[in-house]
Amino acid sequence: MEWRKWYLDAILVPLALVLMFCYHLYLSFMVRTHPFSTILGINSHGRRIWISAMIKENQKTNILVVQTLRNIIMGATLMATTCVVLCAGLAAVISSTYSIKRPLNDAVYGAHGDFAIAVKYLTILTIFIFSFFFHSLAIRFLNQVAILVNIPNLDPNPSGCFFLTSEYVSEMFEKGFLLNTVGNRLFYVGFSLMLWIFGPVLVFFSVLVMVLVLYHLDFVSRSNNKEKLRIVDSRRASDLPHGNDNDDA
Repeated sequence: MEWRKWYLDAILVPLALVLMFCYHLYLSFMVRTHPFSTILGINSHGRRIWISAMIKENQKTNILVVQTLRNIIMGATLMATTCVVLCAGLAAVISSTYSIKRPLNDAVYGAHGDFAIAVKYLTILTIFIFSFFFHSLAIRFLNQVAILVNIPNLDPNPSGCFFLTSEYVSEMFEKGFLLNTVGNRLFYVGFSLMLWIFGPVLVFFSVLVMVLVLYHLDFVSRSNNKEKLRIVDSRRASDLPHGNDNDDA
């Protein structure tokens, strides 16, 4: 009898999580091997160029840098705050004496006993806690970038042991964005798992739809990618030195 209550939860929910994990594993592989076929790779390249340009023109663009980083940090702070609020709400529901499963007994597919409800809420709470953790780390790195990017001259320190370069600042900036992206994706997974309260079927279909949407948002279409490569090739060709007309004679 217990297996009849749990088999949907034991199959569909882990399958949904594995599907989400495999998609992001494939996305990570594509970002590393074919970065310009993904939005994440293109944006990462653009951020590195932006950091280098802002450091070179620091005296002219310091206000722009501060405002841009402030907006990014405010977005990460908002997401971290939302995670804390959701964690507090879930903790209040878990500790409440009201049994939320009673009005849902006839509508929920899968397990809906006291132990099942506890597992569901604790799983969702854990996901949101990790999302808050990654967002807080992203804020830490972005705050450090806001200081380093405004250094007038990136010269070596007196000991000569370490060179503070634009590449180092770019790496810090990329780490902050990576942590922010991981926190956002965990936040999306947490929202899908919240449907687990109403049954594992909704979780599976929610994750399936989310993967399809994320695929269209994370990857560049082949036609657009070819057009961008043509533009880059034409620019490279225009930069090449032209031969002398007398060489053909």
